[in-house]
Amino acid sequence: MINRRDFLQVSMAASALVGASGFGNWARLGAQQALSQDQLLEFDTFGNVSLIHITDIHGQLKPIHFREPSINIGVGENKGVVPHITGADFRKAYGIADGSPSHYALSSGDFSSLAQAYGRVGGLDRVATVIKAIRADRPDAILLDGGDTWHGSYTCHKTQGQDMVNVMNALKPEAMTFHWEFTLGSERVQEIVEDLPFAALGQNIFDVEWDEPTELFPPYKMFERGGTKIAVIGQAFPYMPIANPGWMFPEYSFGIRDENMNAMVQEVRAAGAECVVVLSHNGFDVDKKMASVVPGIDVILSGHTHDALPEPAVVGSTIILPSGSNGKFVSRVDLDIRDGKMMGYRTKLIPIFSDVIEPDAEVAALIDEQRAPYEAEMSEVIGQTDSLLYRRGNFNGTWDDVICDALLSERDAEIALSPGVRWGPSMVPGQDITREDIFGVTSMSYGEAYRTEMTGEFLQVVLEDVADNIFNPDPYYQQGGDMVRTGGLGYTIDVSKPQGQRISNMTLLSTGEQIDPARAYVVAGWASVNEGTEGPQIWDVVESHIAKLGTVTVEDNNSVEVVGV
Repeated sequence: MINRRDFLQVSMAASALVGASGFGNWARLGAQQALSQDQLLEFDTFGNVSLIHITDIHGQLKPIHFREPSINIGVGENKGVVPHITGADFRKAYGIADGSPSHYALSSGDFSSLAQAYGRVGGLDRVATVIKAIRADRPDAILLDGGDTWHGSYTCHKTQGQDMVNVMNALKPEAMTFHWEFTLGSERVQEIVEDLPFAALGQNIFDVEWDEPTELFPPYKMFERGGTKIAVIGQAFPYMPIANPGWMFPEYSFGIRDENMNAMVQEVRAAGAECVVVLSHNGFDVDKKMASVVPGIDVILSGHTHDALPEPAVVGSTIILPSGSNGKFVSRVDLDIRDGKMMGYRTKLIPIFSDVIEPDAEVAALIDEQRAPYEAEMSEVIGQTDSLLYRRGNFNGTWDDVICDALLSERDAEIALSPGVRWGPSMVPGQDITREDIFGVTSMSYGEAYRTEMTGEFLQVVLEDVADNIFNPDPYYQQGGDMVRTGGLGYTIDVSKPQGQRISNMTLLSTGEQIDPARAYVVAGWASVNEGTEGPQIWDVVESHIAKLGTVTVEDNNSVEVVGV
């Protein structure tokens, strides 16, 4: 982690790489409980190149609440280092005052009360205001979208991503990369990409038949800004056919492909690139490892794991910046490129406090236009919540508990399984739950809620397999997401153990009995990657459950015991 001095000097060949973060300004203002748009946007322009980064918007056009995780476990070399510290430890590491806006934006503690004080975050009309302000200061700034954009909301589902495409086109990015977009199906993705007015990048997106890069997704694009040649290399989510249904995009293969990344870095350098930027959807820990094994990358703009850090991490001579999710932050990165080298940088993670930042009128009108045909349906109130509903974290969040309870009751099951996805806005106590809110945590193109039988032995295999995808000490074997959420099933997980030895004490909560490896249990779940999965859509299951409850109250969930942290 970069320490918080005005300038940080890092050895870089024969020169000094000087970096600075603008975080301190709004953190101090946060401690004073005072924020204005001008203060949030204040930035000492630096160097000759500016990058703007947004990522993991997940279809959220309007302001939302979004709670950061209270548990984010790191393993191996990443144990106990950012972003794997949370809560009070995170605030202490960055000098964040308790109760400040920066506490609310970047941490999880006292979320409900702070949400009442500071309001919602995000909204692409507010993001547009920030982007336009940066461009007014640096007209040739390069706007880059890290992916997970055309997915995750009611209108995005109904329009097959077109609402997000239309609004993002208005923001005028220069390039993007991909993950959940591919779950629209390869035909729809191709239809959209062919009409994009900007580059769709993925050095690791290959044609399955020929095992070579695709024409639709070039590996990189060259830009000239500030008298400097900049190469932006795209890195799509590496594990698409594993984490998501490969049958939806059978023409493509993915993977980390760091050897090809190395070749692309060398290629762009040979073509005159003085600065190499990787627009990544690897996830933060994978990006750190890639920076350590692929020389010549100056900046990695990191996405997928939804981390928000007020200062970049530095690996060798590479700076790595994650920019949060759901439109909650915009990152500005100013670079000083001289004599073919990055001599210094200045960054700022800009929180999008929607009550502070004025919406851009043009983009606000466009957003309302996208939503208008669906407004009546999605605004219908289904129930209310007395509890804070959130998802983000390694294990069950309260939204996940609601979904699991719905599967248990509506599908008459003994055990429920819900995917450990990170997307979905939070809700504070006292809010009405609308149909749009339910879609915000369930919307996807393969949302069938299946009902089947699984033996106790198979259930343990499932849990062990998912656990290794998350807690393998080698980041290249971490396939993203968080632990599968469970309903009706308790267990102990030792994250320090090797694969096959992490899960124990599996218990059927309805009886308190140990899970019998040989017995078949009725299991309900959703988001199966298997083609032909049958069942009602998960949003209908959850809506029916909430409508019957009227008011949602979620009790503390202690069904998972975590050891070895």
